Amino acid sequence: MSDMLNIYRRHLNACPHKPKGRKYRQCRCPIWVDGTMAGNRILKALDLRDWKKAIEKIRDWELAGSPVEEAPKLIPVQDACVSFMGDARARHLSDSTMKKYRLLLTNELPVEDRERFSVSLVMFCRDKGLRFIQELNMDWLLQFRCAWRDGAISSQKKLERLRAFWRWLVDQGWSERNFAMKLRPPKITEPPTMPFTQDEMVAILKACAEHGGPGQLHYGVRLRALILLARYSGLRIGDAASCAVERLDGNRLFLYTHKTRVMVYSRLPLFVVEALDATPRVSEKYWFWTGCGSMDTLTGCWRRSFAKVCRAANIVGGHPHRLRDTFAVELLLAGIPIERVSVLLGHKSVRTTEQHYAAWVQARQIQVEQDLAAAWAMDPIVGGAEKLDTYPLHGSKAVS
Repeated sequence: MSDMLNIYRRHLNACPHKPKGRKYRQCRCPIWVDGTMAGNRILKALDLRDWKKAIEKIRDWELAGSPVEEAPKLIPVQDACVSFMGDARARHLSDSTMKKYRLLLTNELPVEDRERFSVSLVMFCRDKGLRFIQELNMDWLLQFRCAWRDGAISSQKKLERLRAFWRWLVDQGWSERNFAMKLRPPKITEPPTMPFTQDEMVAILKACAEHGGPGQLHYGVRLRALILLARYSGLRIGDAASCAVERLDGNRLFLYTHKTRVMVYSRLPLFVVEALDATPRVSEKYWFWTGCGSMDTLTGCWRRSFAKVCRAANIVGGHPHRLRDTFAVELLLAGIPIERVSVLLGHKSVRTTEQHYAAWVQARQIQVEQDLAAAWAMDPIVGGAEKLDTYPLHGSKAVS
């Protein structure tokens, strides 16, 4: 049998020329090859749609006497990470998310800091002599994960970002499969979210009056107003610090635009609005920000100031995110449904809210108590409790 290869269009179901069969070539459907070569039957896709390139590829096969498989393109680790970062930037991910991906993939660390901080993927591959992303397999990813210097929660978040990166590599055709999905997540024993008590909030606000120094006469006033804004709006400290003045209309504060294109507002107590009005602004547009510099710098400065105030108020673990927790927990204790609290917090899913605040849902506790009362009402021992004295207890004699 003589060798003969024929190429043809394998029309897609949606192609209007499908009834015309293999002879029709003027569409853009995938090109396949059918025939024999060296006594072997060949029927496969050429992964091409250009007819001229398909002819050239078959000619190369005929000259070689067998199908010539193209060697996979090797992608340097640095190039793969940079390409992913560029794609993430084009998707308009937030600056904080971009920073986390940068720390995971491309961050550079001095040698003296490698014992304290986690190395990036690029640094890890450089130390191990790995040049191309295709060289990374399950064993190397296990070693990379073992080099992390993070706690359980941070490690879980980092693993999620690593899986997203590898999923992108698979989509690009640069990896056979998502090896990161094989990595088991760390075991997390996360304590319940602890809000500030009313006494702690009073102590924090009192300490703000003593915060500041020469040239910072209004700093304590700004810090107090920022704490009140974060506490009664539920905003994260960075979002509260960068909140624009125009977002406040009377006592209605614009939070964000929901995915359904509905604008979400929150109402602030009157004394919080008065504190904001009395705050000396650092710019015309913002209360607590000049509008220059990065959000990371802004958030870090106010976070450190809040930590100083908490130390002055003798509060242990005074992280500013607890202001947001206080906002959420107080609403839940007031009986507001967790679905509405989730909207105010800006969570994408109510599951996120339940993960952090389910223990504080008052309605669930009330329901549990009602279920217990209903169960006890059906218990004959509970129903006849007044007759219990007629039965011997702990070996005592029955009362006649």
